[in-house]
Amino acid sequence: MSLRTRLLLAVLACVAAGLLVAGVATYVSLRTFLLERVDAQLRDAAIPTFVALTNSSQTGLPSGPSGGPGGTNLPPGTYGQLRDTSGAVVNAISFTYGQQDQPTPVLPTPLPTVTGRATVVFQARSTAGGSAGFRVLEENVPNSAGVLIVAIPLNETHQTLTRLLTIEAVVSLLVLGALAAAAWWLIKRDLRPLETMAVTADAIAAGDLARRVQPAEPRTEVGRLGLSLNTMLSRIEEAFAERAATEEKLRRFLADASHELRTPLTSIRGYSEVFGRAKDDPEDLELAMRRIEEESKRMGVMVEELLVLARLGEGREPEKLPVDLARVVDDAVSDACASAPAREIVLKRTETADVLGDEHQLRQVVNNLLTNAVRHTPDQAQIRVLVAARDGYATLAVVDDGPGLEPDVAAQVFEPFYRADKSRARETGGAGLGLAIVAAIVEAHRGTVRLDTAPGAGATFTVTLPLLGSLETPPSP
Repeated sequence: MSLRTRLLLAVLACVAAGLLVAGVATYVSLRTFLLERVDAQLRDAAIPTFVALTNSSQTGLPSGPSGGPGGTNLPPGTYGQLRDTSGAVVNAISFTYGQQDQPTPVLPTPLPTVTGRATVVFQARSTAGGSAGFRVLEENVPNSAGVLIVAIPLNETHQTLTRLLTIEAVVSLLVLGALAAAAWWLIKRDLRPLETMAVTADAIAAGDLARRVQPAEPRTEVGRLGLSLNTMLSRIEEAFAERAATEEKLRRFLADASHELRTPLTSIRGYSEVFGRAKDDPEDLELAMRRIEEESKRMGVMVEELLVLARLGEGREPEKLPVDLARVVDDAVSDACASAPAREIVLKRTETADVLGDEHQLRQVVNNLLTNAVRHTPDQAQIRVLVAARDGYATLAVVDDGPGLEPDVAAQVFEPFYRADKSRARETGGAGLGLAIVAAIVEAHRGTVRLDTAPGAGATFTVTLPLLGSLETPPSP
């Protein structure tokens, strides 16, 4: 069963229940009112009926007068009866007003007990059958030993209540019919946005993630649902885009890794063949062994770097111990000066810059930045290393006076296997993993790294890490 049908049936059921309660309440209220009015007529008819019974010489069931005693008009069909103490009928009268064959009440035997001046009012069947019957009053006659019975037919009351039931039934059916038509139209109109959303959802399920549902406004429940769905769709679209980008990055990474590893493997295989042919030539044998060793070392370094990136990519938390970044940079600069004594490397640092992290990984960050600066700048270019601690952050900057980079190149330097100079020899240029490792380590330490460069203006790599005791995340670069 559709939602529209269920809503319509629910509305009609509620309205029908309300009409039923209102109809029952109206019927009971009117019936009580009419019976109270008949009871009042019974009490008013007691004296005239008693007078008529005592003044009449007839017994049994006479036709009765055409009017009440003293000109009092009693309801047509009013029946009166006078009994003695033994219950025998002394006299009876029926006010027919000229109408023949008026029904009389079927009185119960024995009659309800009456004590003192008390009266009893009850209902009795009619000799003519039917459901109308009579309303009967039984009262002790004062200063005598008899009982007066007065009965008024309930034909008019029954007719009135029957007509009320008919009117209520007809009106209820008309109201329910009109309400069903109006409710169906309103429900169809109000559910139309949901049908539109369903069509949009089908299109989205078919792959059109750029579609959005309408309406999307905060004024209505359906509009708020549209807003929520659009927000969810935006996040799903972003997640799919991120997954696609990650998959593309992974494919490119695997292709680059395969390409980079294939080169030393090809060299090792080639020199292995040379080794097999040069057993009697000491010079070729020495060359083959040296090149095999160099290529295997280079491949080992590359594999180790790949393992470092893989571990960092798994989201493992680095070791968290206090580390003096200024001391780590001091040692790294000393090592760089020893390995490249011809280069001018200037260090300017604060006394201490304590951070929380893995000392080995932080040394790798500084070494990779210095190696990158030495490798990719001319011999006459100066390299400056700055370490500062302020505002809750430690800052490491490696500045060179090299040729700088184009903006599109600078945007990709932290990607694995990316090298700005495609023609650079692998023996001098490396595999392009150093800066990717720097970015991964800094991110694992809740820090940021950025590159500021321009063609002909050199390059500045800036690393920002939270100082020891700082719980804040460093600002985005």
